[in-house]
Amino acid sequence: MGARTNSISEVLYEEVAAVDTTEIIKLKATAQDEWKPQIVWRNVILFTALHIGAFIGLYQLIFQASFMTIIWTIVCQVLSELSITAGAHRLWAHRSYKARTPLKIFLMLTNCMALQNDIIEWARDHRCHHKWTDTDADPHNIERGFFFAHMGWLMTKKHPKLKEMGGKLDLTDLTSDPVLAFQRRHYLPLIGFFCFLFPALVAVYGWNESFFVAWYTACIFRYCSSLHVTWLINSAAHTFGYRPYDQNISPAENPWTSFTAIGEGGHNFHHTFPYDYRTSEMPLFLNFTRGFIDVCAKLGLAYDMKVVSKESIERQKSKHAERKHG
Repeated sequence: MGARTNSISEVLYEEVAAVDTTEIIKLKATAQDEWKPQIVWRNVILFTALHIGAFIGLYQLIFQASFMTIIWTIVCQVLSELSITAGAHRLWAHRSYKARTPLKIFLMLTNCMALQNDIIEWARDHRCHHKWTDTDADPHNIERGFFFAHMGWLMTKKHPKLKEMGGKLDLTDLTSDPVLAFQRRHYLPLIGFFCFLFPALVAVYGWNESFFVAWYTACIFRYCSSLHVTWLINSAAHTFGYRPYDQNISPAENPWTSFTAIGEGGHNFHHTFPYDYRTSEMPLFLNFTRGFIDVCAKLGLAYDMKVVSKESIERQKSKHAERKHG
C-alpha cells in the first residue's frame, strides 16, 4: 500500500485545534492580572531530583558509560521524541495523518518512555495551546515569561481560565481510541516499566552495562533531556526566530529547535497551518519526524497525510509580506 496525501488548498479543513481568534481577543481583553500562580511543591521537588540525577547521568555518559550505552541512550532519546512529535502531536493532537493499529501501539508504548502525561491529556493541553495561544487558556503562555513557558507551567496549578476553556473541548476522538484508553487505564505500570526500567535492562542484559550506569544514563538523563527538547518548542520557538508566514503571532521558525526536536521548530508555519503533517517547509535533515511518517506510509502503516498546497503557502507568505511592508 503506497503513501496517500490529502492536499488542502481552497477547501477549509476542520482542524480540531484551529485558532479561535474571537475568543483570544476576548480572553486578552478580560485577563485578570491579579491572579497569582500557586506553586506545586511536589513537582518542584521531583524536577529538582530529576535534574540532579540527570547531571549524574551526564557525568557517566562522558566518563563511565560504554560506547553501546551511549548509542542506546541516543536511540531512546529519539524514540521518546518520536512518540511526542509523530504520535501525541501530529497524529493525535492534530489528526494530520492516520495510522494503522501497529503504528499506534508503537507510538503509545514509546510515549510511555517519554512520560509527558498520557496522550489524551497531552493532546488536550496542546489543542488549548493552539486554539487560545498566548492567553490564560494557553497552558504554557509565553506572555507569562520564558521560564514559565519552558517548564514553570508544570510547577504551578493550572490557571482557572485554562480549566474553564479546556473543559469545553470535544475529546471524543481521543477517548474513543482503544489504544489511548488502554494507555490511560494502565498508565502507571506502563511508565514505570518503559521509562524507568526497560532502557536500563536492555543495556544490562544486552552488553553487560552496570545497572547503576545504565539507569542514570538511558533512563534518567535521557528522560530529562527529552523533556527539555520538547519544552524548548514552548519557550525558545515562541521567542527566537523569524516569522515568514505570520508576523502577528509569537511562534517562530527556529532551525536549532527543529534539529533538536526532530522537526518541530518550524513553529510559525505550524501555527499558521496546524493541520499539515509536515509542520514546516524545512528540509528532511531538520524534520526527521516527517521522514519517519513518510517511511511508515511506504510500509502501509500511515496514510491520509494532510498537506497544504504550495500555492496556498506562497499566497500566505505574499499576503504577509504585503502587510509587513505595506
